Amino acid sequence: VQLQASGGGLVQPGGSLRLSCAASGFNFDYYAIAWFRQAPEKEREWVSCISSSYSTHYEDSVKGRFTISRENAKNTAYLEMKSLKPEDTATYYCAASKHGGAYCPALLNYDSWGQGTQVTVSS
Repeated sequence: VQLQASGGGLVQPGGSLRLSCAASGFNFDYYAIAWFRQAPEKEREWVSCISSSYSTHYEDSVKGRFTISRENAKNTAYLEMKSLKPEDTATYYCAASKHGGAYCPALLNYDSWGQGTQVTVSS
């Protein structure tokens, strides 16, 4: 089970980025995918998740700005981020859970994690 996160970079406040999470080695269709982030000297926090049935959920601070999606034919999940703020600066990680049909915000354990991609929002 492997996940590869990409798409991070440096963007000005108000800008946009799209993160990708490419999966291999498992049946992607049946897994829930989540995005987490960790800023320097802060704990990792959950950002968003999408279930195997395409139900989506967001942490309050990103609602209306971030959109999670998945493209099963490409074994890839995405996190579209708009109206980025300096406080969104963090390393973003994707994760996969075999409990794809569960209410994904409640998932505590994930079976695989990507390596992280850095997002920096700064002028």
